Amino acid sequence: MQLGTRRLLDRAFSGLGLTSICLLGLSLLVILTPIVARGIGAFVFRGTVEYRKLALEKFGRGDSETLRTEIEEAQRARQPVYDMLAAFKKELASFDAAERREYRQRLEDLEERLAALLGPQPDQEEPVLWRNQYGQTRWDRAQVKAKDVLFAEQYDYSDASRMGKKVLVPRVKDFEGTSLAKLFPYVEDNLDRMMAPRLTIYWRFLFDRSYDAHFFGGVWPEVLGTVYLALGAMLFAVPMGVISAIYLVEYAKEGPLVSTLRTCINTLAGVPSIVFGLFGLAFFINSMHVSESKSVLAGSLTLALLVLPMVIRASEEAIRAVPRTYKEAALSVGASQWRTIVTVVLPAALPGIFTGIVISMGRAAGETAPIMFTAAVSVGLPLALTQTASQPTPALPWNIYNLCTEHEAVDEIRHVQYGMVLTLVSVVLLLNAAAIVARARISKKLRA
Repeated sequence: MQLGTRRLLDRAFSGLGLTSICLLGLSLLVILTPIVARGIGAFVFRGTVEYRKLALEKFGRGDSETLRTEIEEAQRARQPVYDMLAAFKKELASFDAAERREYRQRLEDLEERLAALLGPQPDQEEPVLWRNQYGQTRWDRAQVKAKDVLFAEQYDYSDASRMGKKVLVPRVKDFEGTSLAKLFPYVEDNLDRMMAPRLTIYWRFLFDRSYDAHFFGGVWPEVLGTVYLALGAMLFAVPMGVISAIYLVEYAKEGPLVSTLRTCINTLAGVPSIVFGLFGLAFFINSMHVSESKSVLAGSLTLALLVLPMVIRASEEAIRAVPRTYKEAALSVGASQWRTIVTVVLPAALPGIFTGIVISMGRAAGETAPIMFTAAVSVGLPLALTQTASQPTPALPWNIYNLCTEHEAVDEIRHVQYGMVLTLVSVVLLLNAAAIVARARISKKLRA
């Protein structure tokens, strides 16, 4: 090949590689930017007086004297709303029966939406659920609920050729000519005074458990469960994977049996994760009875099988990359094959083995399907280490899926969903960073 052609090809491949790296970085930026931007809302947001009231009453956090003053000011701003409702209820007596029924239905709908915004009225019995005991605790949700108070959703079917179009109709039209018509401009003009929003930093989102189906609290059980499952999977997968790689490289003789074994390992690496989940349920729980039902132990064993092919292949390649002269030098001074492997080959291959462990641990931490059948539950308390052999646990991947698809109030807890995603990404990065630091230190010691 001519020198000019070779240089041209080198430049072309270099440009292609650089372009690929840039596209990958751009893709990561596009994916991670909304996750970080919206996930940070679980930690930093504008909390209303209802949030501070909940934090003091349920968690004992905050200054009671300052909060009492804020609640009194907010209550003074809300009192005209309650007075207007009471006056309108008296006014209903002057309407005829048909109008009374119609306005009462509209009033019930309005009161329900006001309760979602401000919480129950002072003279009402306290609801059981936390979400109904308080108004909106976040300013962004308070604005959404205020919009529901001010506007009603209707569908416009004027264009017969198209489906109905959703339109917002001012709710004040339902009460025109009544004393309650003044309520709507008052709510719009005084929402800030009624809710008293203030910048809030909720770093305990990482360390609180969830309450009332993730409407309140944090994600500590999910974080702890994810760490348990990822580290448990590595505890089982790494020894088996490294030992298998040593056998395949150093002891196994090439032949049909070894070729078939390698083919099986490669095939397992491509099996869908849901299959591993079903296998874990059938084998570890129903057949071996490692636990009576779902447990962290069963989930860790299942994840270990999932990442085992990756650990084997990475370890095998790392061992093969050790220069043959290292082995020959050790054997020439009388070391046995096993001693050569333990004292020479494995230390030299550790950086490559750690690379495989890092990749495998990231996958184990982010998998949903395998733990769905073997380890994960939607809601639960943080587990002690001694409980992992018999108890299931919440986990970030499963709870993210669960909250996004099956929760009764998906839109109400968007900040929790994005906060969980941001936390999961951070946990995976931290686990990987810890493994990378360990690999770097081992490499440094080997060079020394």
